[in-house]
Amino acid sequence: MSTPTAQRHYWIFTADPHHYHWDTLFVKGKEMWHGAASKPDAIRALKQVRKGDRVLCYHSAPERTLYSIAEITRDPYPDPHDRKEKNLVADLRAFEKLPRQVTLAELRANPALKKMKLLKNVRLIVTMISDTEYQEILRMAGIIATPGIPLP
Repeated sequence: MSTPTAQRHYWIFTADPHHYHWDTLFVKGKEMWHGAASKPDAIRALKQVRKGDRVLCYHSAPERTLYSIAEITRDPYPDPHDRKEKNLVADLRAFEKLPRQVTLAELRANPALKKMKLLKNVRLIVTMISDTEYQEILRMAGIIATPGIPLP
């Protein structure tokens, strides 16, 4: 069961497409995401992620595009492959590919997104975004809200 929209948080998870392409998640359907690795900023942010939250999947250089939507299926937990037990992972479920990928340049050109943390620091791996920013990005990607039906 999903988290009610009012309690759901929205995130951008970044992956280097040369190391992990978001298509992998769509092929598998569900996967343990360990993209935070041992980066302290990413681990701090990942600690706030909760089951039912939505994730916009972003490819870093050279693509620099928002690619798809995923859903968190389990609260973050210690990486079972980390012997030092410092890293966190989260389970993701493929939700839907964006009808149109949104580039970093397009995000930067949109005044409604000027406060987004990712635009201030493109090296962030896990970034929370507001409900308004999430809806604006979906609009840019070609997903339009229908009255009475919540956005993905």
